[in-house]
Amino acid sequence: MAIDTTSYDPRNLHLPDGEILSSGHLACPGCGAALGMRLALKALGPNTMVVIPACCWAVINGPYPFQALSVPVLQVAFETAAISASGIRAALDAQGQKDINVVAWAGDGGTFDIGFQSLSGAVERNDDIIYFCYDNEAYMNTGIQRSSATPYGAWTTTTPVETPKAEPKKNMVEIMVEHRIPYTATASIAFPEDFVRKVEKAKGIPGAKFIHLWISCPAGHKSEERNSVKIARLAVETGVFPLYEVEYGTRYTINHEPAFTDVNAYLELQGRFRHLTEEHVEAMRRNLRWEWERLRAKVEMGRKLSLPPTGVRGAVDEGERTSR
Repeated sequence: MAIDTTSYDPRNLHLPDGEILSSGHLACPGCGAALGMRLALKALGPNTMVVIPACCWAVINGPYPFQALSVPVLQVAFETAAISASGIRAALDAQGQKDINVVAWAGDGGTFDIGFQSLSGAVERNDDIIYFCYDNEAYMNTGIQRSSATPYGAWTTTTPVETPKAEPKKNMVEIMVEHRIPYTATASIAFPEDFVRKVEKAKGIPGAKFIHLWISCPAGHKSEERNSVKIARLAVETGVFPLYEVEYGTRYTINHEPAFTDVNAYLELQGRFRHLTEEHVEAMRRNLRWEWERLRAKVEMGRKLSLPPTGVRGAVDEGERTSR
């Protein structure tokens, strides 16, 4: 089933007013990370502090003393986004400033790989932060090297076409779910209202929140800049990147039922997949079917389970589950 990925009119979107990301930032043309930050900050509002580790956004924000964000930003080492956000949260709480959103904004390399220990510690403690992983599926800022977020079959400079990545993408969302945190969600720059709704929801939930945002990267995906949103939308509509959310490691909700457009529509717009054979593509189709069977089974499982009892890791008192 084909889908028109360019038919929606952005002028008809219902998004919060105001801009916290200014023009003049240093993102590449067509960069999904810039659009992602713009949308996230629309939902978060000005009462926000952002932690950025080594990643594309450490460059996009601009050189000191200039920056593109009109909220406080702390740039930290590659592996320390989560623990730095946790420290800021603790300091603000000690001052009684509990109404400030503390955000970690990191790429897939700094989340799936280099920063995983710090992230796991923060969510295991259920620290009251929102952690965003903006995922372009490789170490784009340092030369397009493979990360554990890189999907099967993809070209990178460390998985050349003769030996493309043979392993599946790490499922970071499910790893976070197994930490029993209050809220975990996926999002896409091509579905801005869904993304903004999830950020607004995360703001009102105490404890650790993790949002996995799929973004396009023309340089690393070897795609045309004008196709960035189209590719992001096809990632969802082919089923490659499901939009769903999980509360307290139990309640799964699928937010968008894909058209299940053939995966070739997504692959053919990206040079990083140009070397794939039909055998590779068929393997992807089989895996997609299996992954969706698995996700739907988890939705059904969650309907049969109650929320975790208070007093266990990741759970909070009943009265705190919907308000800070």
